[in-house]
Amino acid sequence: MDRLVCVARTTSRVLVWIGGALIIGSAILVSVEVFLRKFFNVSIGGADELSGYAFGVATSFAMAYALFERAHIRVDAVYGVFPAWLKMTASLFGLLLLGGFVGVICVTAWGLVADSLTHGSRSITPMRTPLSLPQIPWLAGWLFFLFCCCLLFVASVMAILSGRLDKASRLIGTKTIDEQIDDEAP
Repeated sequence: MDRLVCVARTTSRVLVWIGGALIIGSAILVSVEVFLRKFFNVSIGGADELSGYAFGVATSFAMAYALFERAHIRVDAVYGVFPAWLKMTASLFGLLLLGGFVGVICVTAWGLVADSLTHGSRSITPMRTPLSLPQIPWLAGWLFFLFCCCLLFVASVMAILSGRLDKASRLIGTKTIDEQIDDEAP
């Protein structure tokens, strides 16, 4: 199980770098578009459409990485005063809810991609982009995120059952102040 978690964590890191490259590429494309419009009154067209696709794909690719980094937003006003067993119960319940929500997104996104493929849907722009082209990697990012939610849930339950509450906490608990400081250290 530890090996699978490690592979998924590494994959999430690769995907977040790909997402980052998509965002940087779209920023360059939009900058070139603005420059050409301003100084030459020429448009290459489609920069806004392509950057929207890049943002969607990059966002779905980043979700699993944020999960492994325990960076998703939590409302933890009273979490700090909970005993260890209640913190872990809350973390497991939160992960279960997150996984359920992501599951709903995946089912809906799956239907969207299937419709786009079935009907040959294209964007309503001059580019007439086949919508399945950006939707498939977007869906892949969400599916990978769901897989990682399930994987971390199972790994955490296994750690808890083997008496390794500290390991489970490092997988799904909130980061301690010391962990946050260590993350910032060079």
